Amino acid sequence: MKNYVPEDGSMLPLMEEFYTIQGEGFNTGKAAYFIRLGGCDVGCHWCDVKESWDADIHPLTPADEIVVNASKYPGKAVVITGGEPLLYNLDYLTSELKKKGILTFIETSGAYPISGHWDWVCLSPKKFKAPDPNIAKHAHELKIIVFNKSDFAWAEEHAKNVGEGCKLYLQPEWSKSQQMLPLIIDYVKNNPKWEISLQTHKFLNIP
Repeated sequence: MKNYVPEDGSMLPLMEEFYTIQGEGFNTGKAAYFIRLGGCDVGCHWCDVKESWDADIHPLTPADEIVVNASKYPGKAVVITGGEPLLYNLDYLTSELKKKGILTFIETSGAYPISGHWDWVCLSPKKFKAPDPNIAKHAHELKIIVFNKSDFAWAEEHAKNVGEGCKLYLQPEWSKSQQMLPLIIDYVKNNPKWEISLQTHKFLNIP
């Protein structure tokens, strides 16, 4: 990584930030400010934001500036995503957001140890890079992307590791949704501890 990201998290490689409606998982339908950080080495071949992977092409941005921007909007919730946001120390950013009365949500593959102060942790582990073994206990939501039939067994493996109150979601990978959604529907009917998550923002045509 050419850009030196300070270990205290005071500067972060920011790909984009925008105010929108949360599109998937437990918080679907809620207004939220999205902060997408650059940098990811998980390498999902079906990733729809591959331009986030190279941290060096995204400007190092003061965390304080990100907080100011997030504070401008009436929806007092922030979703930090990527890329893989846990590549970075998120303690400072999240503590400053919480001082402003803003809820902090993260979407992570769990490939790196957790940092930050969170109101909601969405863990979405990927086969391409195994999650840190300690992260499951922090998850409020386990979201498994279903790309093929073997992902149901993968989902059950990870469901064993999360806490009892963790919400369990199966979400079809967008390009395979027509093939996978009927299988997911049947699976959830037979295994009702799981729920279906859809990428509603794509249906609504919003970011």
